[in-house]
Amino acid sequence: MVAAPASLESLCINSIRMLAVDAINKSKSGHPGLPMGCAPMGYTLWDKFLRHNPKNPKWFNRDRFVLSAGHGCMLLYALLHLTGYESVTIEDIKQFRQWGARTPGHPETFETAGVEVTTGPLGAGISNAVGLAIAEAHLAAKFNKADAELVDHYTYVVMGDGCNQEGVSSEACSLAGHLKLGKLIALYDDNHITIDGKTDVSFTEDVLKRYEAYGWHVQHVPDGNNDVDAIAKAIHLAKEVKNKPSLIKVTTTIGYGAPNKSDTAGVHGAPLGEEETELTRKQLDWSYGPFEIPQEVYSEYQKAIGRGEKLEKEWNQLLSTYRSKYPIEANEFERMLRGELPNNWDKDLPSYSSDDSGLATRKHSQICLGALGPNLPELIGGSADLTHSNYTDIKGETGSFQPETPEKRYLHFGVREHGMAAILNGIAYHNSGLIPYGGTFLVFADYMRGSMRLSALSELGVIYVLTHDSIGVGEDGPTHQPIETIPSLRAIPNMLVFRPGDGNETSGSYKVAIENRKRPSSLCLSRQGMPNQANSSSEKVALGGYILEDCEGLPDLIFIGTGTELNLCVEAAKELTGKGKKIRVVSMPCVELFEEQSNSYKEEVLPSNVRKRIVVEAAQAFGWHKYIGLDGDSVTMHSFGASAPGGTCMNKFGFTVENVLDKANKLLGE
Repeated sequence: MVAAPASLESLCINSIRMLAVDAINKSKSGHPGLPMGCAPMGYTLWDKFLRHNPKNPKWFNRDRFVLSAGHGCMLLYALLHLTGYESVTIEDIKQFRQWGARTPGHPETFETAGVEVTTGPLGAGISNAVGLAIAEAHLAAKFNKADAELVDHYTYVVMGDGCNQEGVSSEACSLAGHLKLGKLIALYDDNHITIDGKTDVSFTEDVLKRYEAYGWHVQHVPDGNNDVDAIAKAIHLAKEVKNKPSLIKVTTTIGYGAPNKSDTAGVHGAPLGEEETELTRKQLDWSYGPFEIPQEVYSEYQKAIGRGEKLEKEWNQLLSTYRSKYPIEANEFERMLRGELPNNWDKDLPSYSSDDSGLATRKHSQICLGALGPNLPELIGGSADLTHSNYTDIKGETGSFQPETPEKRYLHFGVREHGMAAILNGIAYHNSGLIPYGGTFLVFADYMRGSMRLSALSELGVIYVLTHDSIGVGEDGPTHQPIETIPSLRAIPNMLVFRPGDGNETSGSYKVAIENRKRPSSLCLSRQGMPNQANSSSEKVALGGYILEDCEGLPDLIFIGTGTELNLCVEAAKELTGKGKKIRVVSMPCVELFEEQSNSYKEEVLPSNVRKRIVVEAAQAFGWHKYIGLDGDSVTMHSFGASAPGGTCMNKFGFTVENVLDKANKLLGE
């Protein structure tokens, strides 16, 4: 590709800088330092390397660009605007950070076409990018043929010092090096400034040596402020390295061009202000007014439109040829891209009667994964080094995703819970129909919470398989007994939290989770076994809560149970029914889904004039008050657990039929 003349190149770079300055000044809020410093690498990457089509931001075989340092989002918005994306007009730039704007304070996939990843928490973006690269490598191995490379694109990242300090990036990038993800290229904005000032107050390691130890290819561009040729050469070289991800350290000056504020923490997260902006215009020889961009700059950047349309047309022709040569593979590929599930994908999900042996729901989960695997080829995932505790393997599958076998769909994440969650998000962000899942102990959801929250915020249908869900874990003790975790997950908007009470409810939980491609699901599963209930229902899991056992007429008391404790409710109900009491048992495998039902259905299940209710769940009572009310009670946890056999823990903390009956009798005045 022929390079633009130096004077035009300078205009193109300074257009990014000044759009950022003007937008942030107008909003009186934002982070101008990064876009001013990163403008040369942004221009180089987007003008000379990035394969994308501004007229179709969702073209499948585009390169993915992730701004991991999401606070510097005006870099991305400027590039989207300049290259011709209709989602970011000059009016959108002027509305930066305002209500309803398509230019929010950090990039959000659901707000702005062209934004690939919702980045805000530092380190998340580069970790998501590892997931994007895994998705590309897996699909390429699965669908590409010797005469048709249908899947062939890069994932590029701009990351900062903060991203490299956050632990999640270390987890994900270590795995990326092991997996030899050669199509992952990260540009590290090495500007030596964070909010507290110079990074040497806390961060003096050799980042390149660290990444080299991870197994990455590393380079350094000493003058990232001006040396576009060196940036371009480094990207070229990185693309030639096929068996390693690449990190290019690009040393820049934060706030480059602002004479009094550059290279200071003051330019990181505050507008330049009127006086410094005028000095910056002079420093950069920028003779244009606020939000004014020379036409020759638009003409240069928007060459991306013609290039992108040509690339997409060529790819569509390749897809057409592929379709005629490999119709079976093409049908599956295009079905996945449309987000359609295969016909009868759920036909082998098991169902149970009360005569079937009771199992732990983690074991039922394994059976479900085994049933789904052959019928759902887009299912991909694994465990954070707990495969044989989480039971996250897919029966019949051999081998795992390794550098030599990227076509495999089982991922060994290692002891990297947060990295796993961020990578799963990245796989979902790829928008190729892959359905990612990942397993660990429920208590370690606290390690993953930042990325789980982003799953919910970004409408990513990640499935979290979270086993060992209560004090029933037993001997490992309170450090591994998640007494407060389930209520805290229920507090996350758009997160479905399932705690199935037997095999049928586990099957139903998987069915709902698979069908919800814009909502993440947390499957909270037991270590200990439980009986299959006579009236449990896979289908009724979709209602969130339903009547499991009932009586004639209006009940005297309603038990509400989840998970292993559901059976305590059933046994207590039998005892009370034998004594002439009218008892209803409600199973509540998913509170969120129950809340979404009609008022009439909720009234049918939990009549408002039956105020004697008892919730039984081996977790904190937080959140259950809406169902218990002032006249109800609960058998729940009010302290941390203890180290003892699981059955002993359950007994000592009151999760017994006797204690449930005692609570019920008190409510009934017995």
